[in-house]
Amino acid sequence: MAPVLDCTVYHWVEMRTKMSIMGFKAEAVKPLNEEAAAELGAELLGEATIFIVACSCLLLEYWRQQAQRRRKKVERLAAWDALQDEVGHLALALEALQAQVQAVPPQSALDELRAQVQEVRAQLCAPDLQPAPQE
Repeated sequence: MAPVLDCTVYHWVEMRTKMSIMGFKAEAVKPLNEEAAAELGAELLGEATIFIVACSCLLLEYWRQQAQRRRKKVERLAAWDALQDEVGHLALALEALQAQVQAVPPQSALDELRAQVQEVRAQLCAPDLQPAPQE
């Protein structure tokens, strides 16, 4: 009996709304018979079911998208942390290389050593300039 009453209330609201939209004065709305009320109730139940299923699908898709966004954000943060660690390691390696470069003698000292080596070679390879012995 309750579904029939709900359908009757729905029918009454629907008819009054339609009549006011069309410009008629709705004073009395003829009630539905039991068969029409049952048919209207079945139609409303079907539409409500479709509406609930559609809303559930939308809600589940929204939750899935949110979870995917959170997962991507976590992955981006992890990649960012890995890059920062790598930059830190590279900075340490650069400092070590700079220390090695500073330990090498300056270029002027190397040039001086090369000049001395060339002088020694020149002295070793130079032909004897002593006069030949006379007989």
